[in-house]
Amino acid sequence: MRCCLKVHKKKSSLLTVIKMDYTDKQIVETYANMFEGLSSSIKVELIERLSKSLKVETATKDEVFYKSFGAFASEKSAEEIIKDLRSARKFKQRKTKL
Repeated sequence: MRCCLKVHKKKSSLLTVIKMDYTDKQIVETYANMFEGLSSSIKVELIERLSKSLKVETATKDEVFYKSFGAFASEKSAEEIIKDLRSARKFKQRKTKL
């Protein structure tokens, strides 16, 4: 496994070198080993899916941060939301035998 990946820019003869750390190299090596036994058609499908994943716009850090809370927007006050949640609770009464 090489320590770096060289990317050739179309409009320039300069080469951009992207360095990978040890963990990234190990991940690439692991996946490369897994792909060795796959058929050509499966490999082509994987390449297509990887290419599509590169084209998808990534969410901004703020969007990801705020989505992690599971918050929602509401016009109700906090007290009203709490009252609604408490009134919607339903408990089952079970008798346990000892």
